[in-house]
Amino acid sequence: MTGVEILTIVSIVMQIVAIVIALLLINRTKFKALWICCIVGLAMLTVERSALLEIFNTENISDLAFAWIGIIVSLSFSFGVVCAHFLVRHVDRMTHQRQVLENKLMTAVLRTEERQRATFSRELHDGLGPLLSSAKMSLSALQHTELGERERETLKNTSAVIEEAIRSLREISNNLSPHILNNFGLVRGIKNFVDKVAAMHSHEIVFRTRLTDQRFDSNTEVIIYRIVCELVNNSLKHSNCNRIIIELNITGDKLVVNYRDNGKGFNLRDVEERGMGLSNIKSRISSLGGRFHITSSPGSGMTAYAEVSATHSLMHLTDEE
Repeated sequence: MTGVEILTIVSIVMQIVAIVIALLLINRTKFKALWICCIVGLAMLTVERSALLEIFNTENISDLAFAWIGIIVSLSFSFGVVCAHFLVRHVDRMTHQRQVLENKLMTAVLRTEERQRATFSRELHDGLGPLLSSAKMSLSALQHTELGERERETLKNTSAVIEEAIRSLREISNNLSPHILNNFGLVRGIKNFVDKVAAMHSHEIVFRTRLTDQRFDSNTEVIIYRIVCELVNNSLKHSNCNRIIIELNITGDKLVVNYRDNGKGFNLRDVEERGMGLSNIKSRISSLGGRFHITSSPGSGMTAYAEVSATHSLMHLTDEE
């Protein structure tokens, strides 16, 4: 067997390997037509190289020169496909590393945000709260003094204003850092939020879950809670709906939120272009390695689906908690 025959066989083997690689790359990249053309070209070259093995028994110099040119083309083509395979793997690896880094950055941002919320909530509750309570007590003491009718009416109105300020302060503090979510978990946190919102609006808000007192990773609980709050607030403000349904369950190893309202719906592309709400929700879910999908069209309401890993389930609360 001559050297040119050996190289021809090597080129055929490399072409077959390149065909297999090109087949694998069809579904890994967006350039399916390119890889299909490569597969067809490599297949034709393989057939041609196989046919050339039959002419190597002759000593025709022109045939041998043509064979050498074909071998070089085949090897170059095959080597190019192999290099493309390694390039695609490198791009996939870099993309994965970028996504991991983005998720870490988003997690750090969310944790910092929640710490700031908790700090601000504590400062409001422990700082401004006692001052308002002291003012209320001082006004209460004045009620036992000799005052005219006009002064008593002013005192009564001022006491009512301070009482309203105290209630608002508690509400703001709780919204910044919900103590029920922190102390009792996701299900109790969402239920408490839904009950408060339903009490202030005429909308029907239904919260369904098969979960009881399961606890999850703190990031998971905070992010799912914030997403539910964002979706409910958006529906109340913009959708003109009268019914909202929220479902929270574990399916397999996923914690799943299904949300829908019967509002007027919207064009998803227009909403994404105008505001940051949906992109923020997607970023929060992405930081947990989860998925978020929303569907809506004018006149058909809105549905949203979110899922994250439920493998961070931690514990059941005890009666003492």
